Amino acid sequence: MSAAAEPLDSEAGYIEPEGLGLLRRRAPGQSVMEELFAVRGSSDARGAVARFFGVSLLDAASRPWYWGALGERAVGRTLSALGPEWTVLHAVPVGERSADIDHVVIGPTGVFTLNTKRHPGQKIWTAKGTFMVAGTRYPYLRNSEHEAVRAGKLLSAAVRHHVTAEAAIVVVGAQQVTVKEKHRSVAVLTERQLLRWITRRPVVHTQEQVALLAAAAAQPSTWRRAPSELRDPAEVARSFEALHRLVEQARRRRVGWLLAMPAALASAVGALPF
Repeated sequence: MSAAAEPLDSEAGYIEPEGLGLLRRRAPGQSVMEELFAVRGSSDARGAVARFFGVSLLDAASRPWYWGALGERAVGRTLSALGPEWTVLHAVPVGERSADIDHVVIGPTGVFTLNTKRHPGQKIWTAKGTFMVAGTRYPYLRNSEHEAVRAGKLLSAAVRHHVTAEAAIVVVGAQQVTVKEKHRSVAVLTERQLLRWITRRPVVHTQEQVALLAAAAAQPSTWRRAPSELRDPAEVARSFEALHRLVEQARRRRVGWLLAMPAALASAVGALPF
């Protein structure tokens, strides 16, 4: 809903059915964590030798899902600093397949759809409709624009008033983000810029409007005609945190072996007779 839209009120607007609002409990990154477990499972299937040498638990198929979850969880932590006048939904299932919106934020300054992209150590360059990571072009801007337009239409249908959603790509962990020229409708931000971008905009919604929009957005049927069963967020988060500890443990073990190898080699060379 833009500043020019008709005001919402509790008589004409959307009223949240009692006992619903299931999306409010979704964990940041929940969709990608579920995909990760579908690809590789949640247990450690390595043997004793593999664990001893710190062999990675992640293969080429599971690694992007794991990285994606780390990025969305980081943005989720940033968004948790917003005050009580804001509603933040994570991993919102949308459409007929497995698509989701990483984060939907609703508050006094508008409705926002956030697309998190984690590219640790990479250089990001963007201008108009081009988004490049280390020299490779990605369709992030087009996808984010489409996501916001779809979110606006779905929320408009739910509250029976025009709703405009604004899009942003939130880049996590990049070495450098260069915005040469701004896109017409999608902001490209770092984690550090996110809260300022959301909160320093003009106020366009009253407290009542925010409440009505938030109630509609928290309803799974707003986003999908036949919402799928939603897994327990706490269970998914616990499984991911356990996997994350194992992944970090394996990484530290690999680093330890790499650091130990030169010393062991030097010791062996020193023991050789000359």
